[in-house]
Amino acid sequence: MKRTWIAYICLLFVACVWGSTFIIVQKAVQTLPPLAFNAFRFLGATLLFAVVMGLTRRHSKYNWTGNLWKHGIVLGIWLFGAYALQTIGLLHTTTTNTGFITGISVVLVPFAMLWLMRQRMSWTTWVAAVMAFIGLYFLTFNGGALSLNKGDVLVFLCAICFAMQIALTGKYSPQYDTLPLVTIQLGTVGVLSFVSSLLTESAGTPSELWTSITNPDVLLALAVSVGLSTAFAFWAQTWSQRYTSASRVAIIYATEPVFAAITGLTFAGEELGIWAVVGCALIFGGMIFAEMKWTPKAQQSHMS
Repeated sequence: MKRTWIAYICLLFVACVWGSTFIIVQKAVQTLPPLAFNAFRFLGATLLFAVVMGLTRRHSKYNWTGNLWKHGIVLGIWLFGAYALQTIGLLHTTTTNTGFITGISVVLVPFAMLWLMRQRMSWTTWVAAVMAFIGLYFLTFNGGALSLNKGDVLVFLCAICFAMQIALTGKYSPQYDTLPLVTIQLGTVGVLSFVSSLLTESAGTPSELWTSITNPDVLLALAVSVGLSTAFAFWAQTWSQRYTSASRVAIIYATEPVFAAITGLTFAGEELGIWAVVGCALIFGGMIFAEMKWTPKAQQSHMS
């Protein structure tokens, strides 16, 4: 029980980090192309883990089996697909639609778990997921209407990828040591991002690329992203899913736009309307509801 609550705190902290660093990353990708940024971000995190394992001599203690490599690569492919589809979708839709549709993964994860592991979700988890989903809508559109376009289809596919990554992490994390599984996953994302960047993006000449990388906004974003929002975040997710369900992870991750809104309100002078506040309350309410114990009242004893 104690580890379960530690897992919840870790996941909430990850959502806080992702939401509060969105502005920093958004500035960086205006200088360095998104896929190139992700390549440096994920390969940097992979290198960080490799150094940690090398210095602590822990790499020899892990069982680097074929299944470990296979499952780590599978997780990496789904995670890369999520980031790549989200990036491409942003070229054809708004950041508002992207944030909301990505959040649909909250209600997709239970379906993924049912399909992958035949694991049925409790009714409280379903209610909590729906509360978080409605809260995301209110927070994102402040009570307005959703206007769809062709980019939204790509972002919806991104949401499916995120849901599959969360569900599969729940399936694989109990089977392997956390650190090697995460290292293989992040390395896969880094390599695929690097190859995709070479094929689809133009970063200019080597000197222009170096200028982009050494830009203060890019350096700050990479410093935050490599260690905190990538290496720690995905290690924390993989470790935490040993002690909690994938559906609860998705519900907790739904708080990411809440923290993004708080950051925008605090540092960017943005405003939150009444519906956005209601949305925040519904998301946090869904988290609490998922953990409430709903037991039928004991039948009264017969009078003697």
